[in-house]
Amino acid sequence: MPSPQGEAEIGTGNKLDFASLLDDLIVASEKGEEEGARPSIPFDYLSVADELHSGRIKVAGESVAAEYRESGADLAAEFAALLDQAKLTLAGEEHQPEEKLPPIDPEAIAGELGLDRPAKNADFGRIRRNFAFANHPDRVAPHLRQRAMIRMQVANMLIDEAKRRALAATRR
Repeated sequence: MPSPQGEAEIGTGNKLDFASLLDDLIVASEKGEEEGARPSIPFDYLSVADELHSGRIKVAGESVAAEYRESGADLAAEFAALLDQAKLTLAGEEHQPEEKLPPIDPEAIAGELGLDRPAKNADFGRIRRNFAFANHPDRVAPHLRQRAMIRMQVANMLIDEAKRRALAATRR
């Protein structure tokens, strides 16, 4: 337990101040370096350098370049075989027709909503919910989200306009 004067008791029971403790740690670490933690595998860098400079070890040359060219040719042949296999696989697949995008013109959306037909007591909330269930941007594929957002805006505008017309007709 530290004493009130800033001294600490170490396992020996002696009281040391912080500076003395640091000095002891530095001396202990220097002793450890002198005795030295040596690598477990001895390695003589000078003998390796001498061996490389002696000429007995070939690092580069025509044999390496030839091996590189051979492996490159093998890779090119392997790539060509994979490409041919992919072409055969794709040729066997049925061609899908182009995806028909939902229309964004107001007349077509009004037809989908059923607003082109006269209705006395149209439930505009139900119409809006049904359209949103099928066309909301969060419910369509990612590549169709921008188009779905436009469709929802147009549908909301058309429904709001139909509600205003229905309300005006009932006031007359």
